Amino acid sequence: MSPLFTAATPCITDASTWCYQVFRATNNEWLAGSANWLLTKPLKILMIIVIAFAVRLLIRRMINRITTLPKSNGKLPALLRPLRERAPEVLGSAVIERRRQRAQTIGSVLKSMATFLVYGLAFILVLGELGLNLGPIIASAGIIGVAIGFGAQNLVKDFLSGIFMMVEDQYGVGDVVDVGEATGTVEAVGLRITTLRDMKGTVWYVRNGEVLRVGNSSQGFAVALVDVPLGYTADVERASTVLMEAASIATESEALRANVLEPPEMLGVESVTPEGIQLRLTVKVRPGKQWAVQRALRGQLLAALEEAGFEPPLGRLFPSATPAIEK
Repeated sequence: MSPLFTAATPCITDASTWCYQVFRATNNEWLAGSANWLLTKPLKILMIIVIAFAVRLLIRRMINRITTLPKSNGKLPALLRPLRERAPEVLGSAVIERRRQRAQTIGSVLKSMATFLVYGLAFILVLGELGLNLGPIIASAGIIGVAIGFGAQNLVKDFLSGIFMMVEDQYGVGDVVDVGEATGTVEAVGLRITTLRDMKGTVWYVRNGEVLRVGNSSQGFAVALVDVPLGYTADVERASTVLMEAASIATESEALRANVLEPPEMLGVESVTPEGIQLRLTVKVRPGKQWAVQRALRGQLLAALEEAGFEPPLGRLFPSATPAIEK
């Protein structure tokens, strides 16, 4: 072996290298010198890709396990247990759909993040094995990312709002919500869009990033509010007594008992209008049941007043105030 040959390819003298093994097998200096690229580099790159794929698959399976709703009892998935849940019990079977959508959406976000991180790290490691300078590439990717983020800022805003809304459980399937431009029952919740159906059956698609405030009528408890009109000459104290007795009997009936949480409360004179006086009565009820209780009470209270000899204000049977939209 000539000194020139040894100096040109010094690795052929090191028995611990692939270069030495390839040179012994082929007696070719070029192949021996390229052994690192032809064997070592491809094997390392292949190993990085295989490990990345396996890690991603393992992470996705773990996420599926903690976000899958148990079929037997419908309990919370493991992922949602540490998070606060505001789903009202009266939703019944809708709670399961609400939990399923919430868990699947959060799981989808976690899967996307895991895929991005694992494959991103693998891509950087592969470029490092190829000997490329990662500095300019990372800088270019940062600039492109800023440009894309600026151009798609509304989309990013929608997704971020959807993530926080899901984690905080601000509303879900079955809730009656007021998001400003639309009021209705939530039919579906996604990371970008929330779907509502209003009283007239119109479906509203609301971008999560455009929701500045949410009024949820289906969390915790609700208050059934009934305003009853009286004439100026009516005995307010006697009318209040009649209304309280009628409301107590109505809330103890089989039709309303399951939805009422506390006894009715007479607040007294709410307002004085040119047509007459308005008395206000409230009842604490289960969330989402306030409108049904209001309708039932309004009819029975007006009938009780009529039976007791009270006449409605002249010219009007109901309060002059514009009634709130009822469900």
